[in-house]
Amino acid sequence: MAVSETERRPSPVRRVAGGALRQILRPVLRPVVRPLARAAERLRRALADDSGRAVARRNAGLAFLIRVAGAAVAFVSQILLARWMGRFEFGIYVSVWTWASVLGPLAPLGLGYAAQRFVPDYRLHGDLAGLRGFLLGGRLLALAFGVVAGIVLAAVVVAFSGRPVPPHVVLPFAIGAATLPMLALGSTQDGISRAFDWFDLALIPVFVVQPLLVVAAVAGLHAAGRPVDAVAVLAVTCAAAWIVTALQTVLLRRRLRAKIPAGPRRHAPRAWLAVSLPIVLVDGFFLLLFYVDILVLQVFEPPQEVAIYFAASKTLALVHFIAYAVGAAVAHRFSAFHAQGDRAGLQRFVADAIRWSFWPTLAVGLMLVALGRPILSLFGPGFSAGYPVLVVIMLGLLARGAVGPADRLLNMTGHSSACALVYAVALAANLALCLILIPAFGPIGAAVAMAAAVVVESSLLFVMVRTRLGLHAFVLGRGRPIA
Repeated sequence: MAVSETERRPSPVRRVAGGALRQILRPVLRPVVRPLARAAERLRRALADDSGRAVARRNAGLAFLIRVAGAAVAFVSQILLARWMGRFEFGIYVSVWTWASVLGPLAPLGLGYAAQRFVPDYRLHGDLAGLRGFLLGGRLLALAFGVVAGIVLAAVVVAFSGRPVPPHVVLPFAIGAATLPMLALGSTQDGISRAFDWFDLALIPVFVVQPLLVVAAVAGLHAAGRPVDAVAVLAVTCAAAWIVTALQTVLLRRRLRAKIPAGPRRHAPRAWLAVSLPIVLVDGFFLLLFYVDILVLQVFEPPQEVAIYFAASKTLALVHFIAYAVGAAVAHRFSAFHAQGDRAGLQRFVADAIRWSFWPTLAVGLMLVALGRPILSLFGPGFSAGYPVLVVIMLGLLARGAVGPADRLLNMTGHSSACALVYAVALAANLALCLILIPAFGPIGAAVAMAAAVVVESSLLFVMVRTRLGLHAFVLGRGRPIA
């Protein structure tokens, strides 16, 4: 039945009531609606902005969100593993995985970082043959280097079984060695993906999918009443690394096919390694700087103490990810500004990057210090003893955040040797302090050594950026180059 025009119109009473309701709600909703509208407009403009700074800011935000999600998944998984395994087995797992986390990224000899130099350069000059050669040849080299690293690690562990390598860690270390080929390949594909601004492909497989696979498989073992010890968890972790890296390889190949037409390849491994080897030297010092405390601690302390220290350091993982997200997003932009000779633009961009690093580091750090004890207690009985370790390390991370991605700046502007020198000095300080303080003070000695080394590192990075580039790399810095 059709409805007449008169019936569709609201009655006079309804019109009056509606008008009165709008008059009442308008002053109440206006303070809420207008800021939301302005925020939506700013978001629309930001998404439409294709400038270098806007793209880098979006990439930094995307990388940070992915790493935050990955940190949350990894943190929950570490809590579950600690509870299921107990402190002793969890300590063995931590010891082995720390070595894998150091050797895996070092095995490809810096080819992942070199991708951020070669891929933009080949694309800028239209050298598709060189680009195609690097995309295939660089990954094959990384995989080969990973295989060699795994064989060497397994051989060393077996050769020194009994003393100094305890028999109960031989099999766990052998399993850890089997992950190195995939860790090496994944590290290189991470660099290639970042060079194309494909941060989802670079980060999601490793930092989100892989820990989810591990915790799901270990949860199944726990539910089935099977032993959840270091050997079982490391076997699951190794399998997850192979599965995830294979998936990343397939997805990367599809995107590259859509982006780059088929054609001849030109391989230049000597040129690639000439660039990557100084970078891996820097990366090696960097990794050891942030892992040497655990590596030395496991020599002097039992697995239970290593587990407590590791839990405290993992609680600060979100702070580390802030620096990682910003550095990953801005590294190739530093290279572009430097190649163009735009020192003023580079200084402004450096100042932006430092601010993006420091203030979130301060905010998140204060939150973690305030909630440190209850967070550590989630790992299980006895883990809250690591709270002093958390506080001490956080002080060092604040100093690191104050200079932002200064290390990436030096690497991307041709001063990787200066950056390597900084990390060598900081690593030497860290190692020396660990050897002095850990035997006397245990885990808190390791934390003091770590914090002191980070302060040394940050101070030297500031000096190197100032002397080598004439730029100011500090959170309370200037917005123009130093004359």
